[in-house]
Amino acid sequence: MLAYVVKRLGLSVVIVSVAMALLFCMIYLVPGDPASVALGPRASEAMKEALRVRMGLDQPVWVQFWNFYSSAWRGDFGVEVLSERPVIDVVLEQLPYTLALIAGGITWSVGLGIPLGCWAAVKRGSLADRLVGVLSVAVIAIPSFVVAIYALLIFSVSLRWLPAIGAGEPGDLGDQLVHLILPSLAVGLGWVGYIARMVRASMLEVLETSHIRTARAFGLPEPMITYRYALTIAILPTVTLLGVGVGQMLSSAVFAEIVFARPGIGRLVYDAILTRNFPVVSGAVLVTTIFFVLVNLIADLVIGALDPRVRSSF
Repeated sequence: MLAYVVKRLGLSVVIVSVAMALLFCMIYLVPGDPASVALGPRASEAMKEALRVRMGLDQPVWVQFWNFYSSAWRGDFGVEVLSERPVIDVVLEQLPYTLALIAGGITWSVGLGIPLGCWAAVKRGSLADRLVGVLSVAVIAIPSFVVAIYALLIFSVSLRWLPAIGAGEPGDLGDQLVHLILPSLAVGLGWVGYIARMVRASMLEVLETSHIRTARAFGLPEPMITYRYALTIAILPTVTLLGVGVGQMLSSAVFAEIVFARPGIGRLVYDAILTRNFPVVSGAVLVTTIFFVLVNLIADLVIGALDPRVRSSF
């Protein structure tokens, strides 16, 4: 297990390093002068030149790359262009809102997807199984921004059951949870279908194994066989799927935060791109990349701890 952990940690470091290099290349290739965009058309050339020097844009490309790379590994993402606040402080202020949104999306996807997948597997070939299959494909096909818009129109505008915008009053956990319902639904609904189909396929395979037939031969109740013996094994592929799903949910969070006017990393990156605030863009993207890699690392370690075959095959 220790060797498996070391290999996974090493691979995670490589992935983050490559992502940092690609991020610098993409930012460098974006057309336009960041200083001109940030200061506006009325700024003088002297002001623009001073900002370029402060941002290090007057240096050769390889020097800019080295400064960016070395500073990022130290946790220094520079300062915000206009307010001159450290970028890491700006990003960490918005990160909890996005993490809460991702947690809500996972809650929707797991809370609905696992029971539906188990139900479809137990009712294999029945009308319920076919309905779950159709429902799974339908929610997978609907883009998250469409879910966000229609959820806003139905539950906030028409029915007035839930708030439309904002993240709730600071310090009021109940109000924040109410404001989180619709955005997290938009983020997590598509993954209900993925998880339901994955759980169904895994459950059908596990229900045909010898130890499940032995449990039935001993006369154990069917719910106990399904949820205690079969689901504990069938759930393993879902853990890996959730690790990948976090990355998709991060991209979906951008639309949810814009539609519902919520603070968060996605909204921060969107606003920073419009103003060519490259230090904030790079800092926010790197933080989310590290978070995504960390989540997948945790998922792989959990799978490795539960299934020795994964450790031996890596």
